[in-house]
Amino acid sequence: MNISNIAGTIRKRALMVKLFFIIFFTVGLCGIMVPSTRSVFLHLTPLALLLSITGLAIFHTPGQNRRTLIVFVSIFFASWLVEAAGVNGGFIFGSYTYGQGLGIKIFGTPLIIGINWVLLLYCTFVITDRIRIPVILKIVTSSLLMVIYDIIMEQTAPWLDMWRFDEVNVPVRNYISWFIIAFFFHATIRLSGIKIKNELAVTIFSVQLIFFIVLTAFFKITG
Repeated sequence: MNISNIAGTIRKRALMVKLFFIIFFTVGLCGIMVPSTRSVFLHLTPLALLLSITGLAIFHTPGQNRRTLIVFVSIFFASWLVEAAGVNGGFIFGSYTYGQGLGIKIFGTPLIIGINWVLLLYCTFVITDRIRIPVILKIVTSSLLMVIYDIIMEQTAPWLDMWRFDEVNVPVRNYISWFIIAFFFHATIRLSGIKIKNELAVTIFSVQLIFFIVLTAFFKITG
């Protein structure tokens, strides 16, 4: 099998997996919208994150794997520690508590939240890496993409029993903290010198973003 055939096979497999995630999140969206099935689908959030990170791992372009693994494993633990400090101290993002939607918790902080940070950092890195702009602008753009994602996700988080702020509205410092932390992690990834290419990253990020946009509109309309 020559190189062009191998590339064609990879593209076909990537297309199939992209369709799988589109269908998966569409079914999840419908399941959450239907009151009788909502409680069942709400418990699938950790599964959705694990499937997403597994898909990214499968289509990760080989190269500098050891360094890449070290960087993202470090980010997993660091982001979880930040979240744990945030939810227990209330001084980073504001005063909030996690619900049951993200699964197993230690010190009131779901373990899966570290996976969420890794997934978003990975996807936004790949998205901005395609743009021909200075590295500092790639870091800023990647961080802003994550803040936009968080702004939308925050609207549905209480409905999905992921987390809930004590204040009526999400405090502005939550978004400022998101940007600063995302900037720091993206700068770390860039400084590490690792290269990332992934056929699935744009689809995963886009499907999840659309998922939260549609749910936000749905909950706003239905109350």
